[in-house]
Amino acid sequence: MDVKEVLKIADRLIFTKTGKHLDDLQEAILRGAVQNQKYSKIAEEFNCTEGHVKDIASELWKVLSNVIGEDVSKSNFRSTMERCQISIVSSKLAKDFVGIKNVNLCAKPLQPPEVAQERSHQTRNPVSPRNRVSVDDAPDIGNFYDRTEELTVLEKWIVQERCRLAAILGISGIGKSAIALQLLKQIQDKFEYVIWRSLWDKPPIELIQKELIEFLCISQDSEFTGNSENRRSQLIEYLRKQRCLIIFDDVHHIFSSGQLAGCYETGYEDYGLLFKRLGELHHNSCLLLLSWDKPREIVALEGENKPVRSLPLNSLGIAAREILKEKGLVDENKWEELINLYQGNPLWLKIVATLIKDLCGGKVSEFLKYDALFVSEDLKDILARQYNRLSDLEKQIMAGLARENEAVSISQLIEKMQLSPPDLFNAMQSLVRRCLLEKKENGETVVKLQSVVKQYVKNQ
Repeated sequence: MDVKEVLKIADRLIFTKTGKHLDDLQEAILRGAVQNQKYSKIAEEFNCTEGHVKDIASELWKVLSNVIGEDVSKSNFRSTMERCQISIVSSKLAKDFVGIKNVNLCAKPLQPPEVAQERSHQTRNPVSPRNRVSVDDAPDIGNFYDRTEELTVLEKWIVQERCRLAAILGISGIGKSAIALQLLKQIQDKFEYVIWRSLWDKPPIELIQKELIEFLCISQDSEFTGNSENRRSQLIEYLRKQRCLIIFDDVHHIFSSGQLAGCYETGYEDYGLLFKRLGELHHNSCLLLLSWDKPREIVALEGENKPVRSLPLNSLGIAAREILKEKGLVDENKWEELINLYQGNPLWLKIVATLIKDLCGGKVSEFLKYDALFVSEDLKDILARQYNRLSDLEKQIMAGLARENEAVSISQLIEKMQLSPPDLFNAMQSLVRRCLLEKKENGETVVKLQSVVKQYVKNQ
């Protein structure tokens, strides 16, 4: 069945349910599902946000699921269309499909919406679906570079110790999404439901809770009543009854710029209440957060023997050699020096490796002989996104640290920057929660900036 036929059938199904034909964006989304096109690409073509495309797509899958009587998603849209068979019998849909010849739409005769809905209730209520997965929001990472130790820790926390709330933290490019995707491959069969949602476009908590309840609800339809608190209670009840893994990516986007770490934007405070309740209350599920900044609810609830944990990601270490190998760099005896210079950050290394390939013929020794840490425009753009979210006091402290050649103690910072201890402590704690400060114990605690961050801050 070609794309044109698939779209024609989908249009008739949508029209039957809504009384409206597909518009241009809806048609592009369905075509993209058939052709495995990313939502971000469609957003570019229609000059809108990826979040808007995802919202429209979500509504399409819901309408199609309701009409056909089974779950339809981006990943199974085409296969669902191909295995279904039109039955032109005495049903509401028969007349709508008279002009379509020899089209297979349903393995069983297609039922009118109310019949499909009734069948859905009958078949879904007795037994919960097993291993239902929705990861359309997950990024396409490509190759995964070994983080065996971190994966072992995360799997132990979530599977064996049944953590209710966990976070993977780290600066941009360090590999939070990559390790979460690899973890998902290893443990998803331990859960009845798995769902990945990105918060980069800052969806309201009401929308997220509604989507989660719809995904987790055994029956075809869910009733949503009351305010956000009622929906939160309803969601937690589902998480008690079933074993679910929920992953929220880009959590830092719901935090306010210009404030200390973990301060929610106005209107998004209920996310914090959800995180707090999921960390405090007994349930059978796990919410995994991926963020630049550590949420304050994690800070308050985490502990070695508690069901709330956080894992800051650091240098990729020796595994980063694979990145340089893929980029075709030479002078392997210099690779470790380059990896250390860019803190083993996978994204930073990919950027600088591309530069070395383009300008130095892949020779790492030639790049390093200039004895200067180069921060390319691409890397500046990445660092700016995180730097611009800092409070003025945090920027002031980072500027002070950027002027230091060695790590400095807290007492030295207080003296040099003429700040009150409370102000300094609060700002430094915030920077630590953003993974922007390196701490070392040398008799007394000393702090410094990573070399790449330091070089960037110097130029601000």
